[in-house]
Formats: sequence, C-alpha cells, structure tokens
Amino acid sequence: MTNDQIILFSLFGAVFALLLWGRWRYDLVAFAALMAGVVLGVVDTKHAFDGFGHPATLVVALVLVVSAGLVRSGAVFLITRTLVDRSRALGSHIAIMGSVGGILSAFMNNVAALALLMPVDIQTARKAGRPPSLSLMPLSFATILGGMATLIGTPPNIIIAAIREDSLGESFKMFDFAPVGALTAIIGLAFVALIGWRLIPQREDALKAVEDLGAYIAELTVPEDNKHIGTRLAELQPEAEKADVALLGLIRDGKRRYGAARNTILRAGDALVLEATPEALDEFRSALNLAFSETEREERIKAAGEGLDMIEVVVPTEARIAGKTAQAIGLNWRQRTIVMGISRQGKRITKRLRQTVVRPGDILLLLVPKGAGPDVTDWLGCLPLAQRGLAVTENTKTWAAIGLFAAAVAAASFGLLYLPIALGIVVIAYVLLRILPLSELYDHIEWPVVVLLGSMIPLGAALEDSGGTELIANSLIGLTEGWAPWAILTVLMVVTMTLSDVLNNTATAIVAAPIGIQMAQTLGVSPDPFLMAVAVAASCAFLTPIGHKNNTLILGPGGYRFGDYWRMGLPLEILVVAISIPLILLFWPL
Repeated sequence: MTNDQIILFSLFGAVFALLLWGRWRYDLVAFAALMAGVVLGVVDTKHAFDGFGHPATLVVALVLVVSAGLVRSGAVFLITRTLVDRSRALGSHIAIMGSVGGILSAFMNNVAALALLMPVDIQTARKAGRPPSLSLMPLSFATILGGMATLIGTPPNIIIAAIREDSLGESFKMFDFAPVGALTAIIGLAFVALIGWRLIPQREDALKAVEDLGAYIAELTVPEDNKHIGTRLAELQPEAEKADVALLGLIRDGKRRYGAARNTILRAGDALVLEATPEALDEFRSALNLAFSETEREERIKAAGEGLDMIEVVVPTEARIAGKTAQAIGLNWRQRTIVMGISRQGKRITKRLRQTVVRPGDILLLLVPKGAGPDVTDWLGCLPLAQRGLAVTENTKTWAAIGLFAAAVAAASFGLLYLPIALGIVVIAYVLLRILPLSELYDHIEWPVVVLLGSMIPLGAALEDSGGTELIANSLIGLTEGWAPWAILTVLMVVTMTLSDVLNNTATAIVAAPIGIQMAQTLGVSPDPFLMAVAVAASCAFLTPIGHKNNTLILGPGGYRFGDYWRMGLPLEILVVAISIPLILLFWPL
C-alpha cells in the first residue's frame, strides 16, 4: 500500500466516521476532507475544484430548480388533486399515494415529492382516525424506490451515469435505469402496500398521535397580574387535567424544577413547563390567563395589528434551524416568530426552548404574524405539517411547465441534447415565462448537496488514480474467490446497501461505483451490471432514519423510534436484492 493510498483511506475513513457520528453536517465534513487532501498532496491543486463544475453536480442542482418550477406552476398539485382520494381503505390509500409518490420522485427530487405528499397523508390519517405512522413510512419508502427508475430520479443515478462516462466514454441514458429500477420499485411498492405496513409497530398511544403527532414540550409564563400568583403549582393540576395538559415543572431564574416544583408557590415571571397538544396548550393558557414564554415579543406582534397564527412545521436535515437554536438564528427579531413548543419523540427537552438545539425530524410549534406562516416556513427551510396554498401561476403555465420538462426529457433521452444543457434550457424558460421568479432561483438549490458532490468527486478520482479503488476491488474479489460473478455482484450490492443505510447515499455512490467498475474489469465481465447494482443499492436505505433524508423527515410526524424502520425496511431490502439481481442479469448481462 502506497503513502497516497494510506492518506486517502484515512481521509475516507474519517469522512465515513464523521458522517456516521452526525455531529457536523456532511458538506462541511466533505469539504474539510478535500482541503486536507490538497494540503497532504493526494489531490492535485489544479483539479481540487473540478467537482463543482462536474456534470453530475450541475444536473443535481438543475433538477432541484426544475422540481421547484413544477411545484410552483401547480403541475404537481394537479396530479395529487386528481389521483388522491381520502376515502380509500388503508391498503388502497398506501398503494395510490405510493404510486403517485414513486412517479413524482422518478422525475423530480424525491425529498420534494415527499414534502408535497406528506401533509396530504397526515390529513388523511387524521380524518380516518388512524395513526399517521401506518402510512408515512410506506410513503417515504415509495418515494425512495421511485427515484431508481430514471437517471434524474436520485443523485446516486446521476453520479453513476457521470462516472460511467468518465471511465467508459459513454453515460447512461435517461431511461436506462428503468428496466431494473422501475420494476424493482413496482414490486417493492406492492410489498409495502400489501404486507409492509402491517410490520410497523403499533403502540397503545398510536391513536392519540393522530390528534397531536406527538405532544409538544412548551412553556407558559405567569404574568404580573395573574390571580394564581401565591398559589402552589399542584393547585393548577385540576385545570391541567381538564385541558389534557401534563405539568412537568417550572423554571425560575433560569433553573428548572421538576418533582419538587409541585409544592412551589408561584411568582410572577415563573415559566410553567408543559407537555400538550397545540389545542390543549391554548385552552390551558386561556383558562389560567397565562402568557407565552416571550410575552414582550408577542405584544410587539399584536401591536403591529397583524394578529397571530399557530403553525406546525417539521425540520429536515438542511433546514436553517437544524443543529441550531431559535436564538442563534435570530428567529424572533428576523421573523417576529416565537417557538412555542418542540416535539421530539422519545426525548425529554431539558433546556429553555430558545436555547434548545433543534434536530432533524423535530416538529416545531410556532407563533407567527397572521398570514406569515408560509414565509416563515420557507425562511426556516422547514416543511408544513398541513396543506397550504401553493404559489400557483396561471393555469396555462401549468401545462407549459409540464410540456417544457417533457420536451427536455425526450431530447435528452434521444440524444438530441446533453442532459445538463436540456435542463438548463428548461430553467431559463421557466424564468422567462415567470413560472419561477428569478429572485427565488437559487433558493431551491440544495447547496449542502452541491458542496458534498463538489468535494467528494475529486477525492473519489484521487482514490482511483492512486490505485486505492483497485485495491478494494481486488480485496473483495479475493474474499469471494471461486464464487460465480453473480454472487460477487450480490456481495457488492449488499455492502453498498449496508453503507447507504448509515451514510449519505451520494457519498456511498461516489466510492462504490468505481469499485464496481474495477471489480468487473478484474473479472473480465461487463461493468454495467455492477454499476446498476450500485445504483439500486445506494438508493435503498430503509433500515434507519439517518440513511435517507426522507426517512428523517417522517421521524417526528410519524412518531417513530430509531428501531422502527428495520421492521419493514429489512424485508424490503432483502426483497430488493432478490428481485434486482435477476433483473440486472436479464437486462444487463455479464
């Protein structure tokens, strides 16, 4: 093993370890590794930033912008409004919603597809009186499966097509992934709709989650003239039980009191710590004439004559507030918004709300100026838990948006235009037709993913140039010596799928695809089936809430625990391997 290989293996090991740890965001980890690679001399300075201009990076960014245009034009809403019927039985509902989600995610970002359908699914669960957990996980898995069907459906497919072009001189075409990806997705969706949802744990409090999606930890303050000043906290218990509120304790002078707080005599300025639904919280506040935890800011909002709205949002990985506190991002003075509560399944909040670090998957209860909910939600980078009005342009532009995108897909599929060029033309057309405002153009690009790709691509190229990829490939072949090529293909797929369950799937594809090509060349067989195996495996992260962003998004709204995912995810991953390997060998022979 050479010095360059040792350094690169160490860098990749550090990247994977830090991604698994999750303390720092993946884009910072990847960029820091790239800078370290340049300083240590394993990445050529002249090529250090080639990844930021790589076709794969550009396509990912352009797909995100085009997805936003399709949403803003009303095209996606047209599809969901036409196909989604809330009166169906659960199995039928999962099949229809999953099919819609799968089709959408084949042509747009799968996180965006889930974000659009999740409020519809939650409202359906509430009206049907069933736990949202029974349908949210199937919907998440369906949108992940659907992305495998096309080149632009998921970043791993885009990356693998670009790596094939760099290594073999020709990229995969738009629908080259469909024979394997689409058929695997259809069979996977059938499993999810017929059997999979029955494997999701149903707890005793599941039906209660229909109403509250998990109770919030919240704070209410005792104002100066409150009639309960001088009484004991325990004396508020009857009113709390009537409103279905749990009194957890109180905060005085910045310090929390729990069990002993029941006998504490209330003073002005004390903050009561509660666990309650939004409706119960407001009922309790009104009954006892309590104030929100940030009364001065509340009064400033009211003084502006705007009134107040209460909204619920879920925090994705890339949200502005993820990993930060409301105080750190200036939520109060920038957006005149107050955090009323935080819902975090299985975790007890132990700090003041303004000082609590918000995590991906949390649900926030926010007090916002009347009518400002959508703007605050967008500014935070969060997703609403209730349907809201889309910024729909004129009806004629809905079909214009669909037609332009379809034309770009067709042109790229038939080789008339290079895919990044075709998508770039669509973006320009969307701006010129005012389908997507120029002022919002860059807001829809997921910059952390762009930085991740731009950083990891040069590192992956350096690993390949140093012979590190060949070394890994030979090691895997050595471990499977004497096995049939299809068995070795299965091993590569299982290893890739396992990595994708705990790491970012984009990073997994960047590393695994060159290894697949090298393994095929060593065995003297076609590299295409190995690349297809990596494409399917990198997308199928179903065992944990951290393997894919969609799984993280549903963690809070579905009331799931970390260990809930594998119950449906493990049989689904086994099924994916069992189905996709024969399909790969059929459509992409060794």
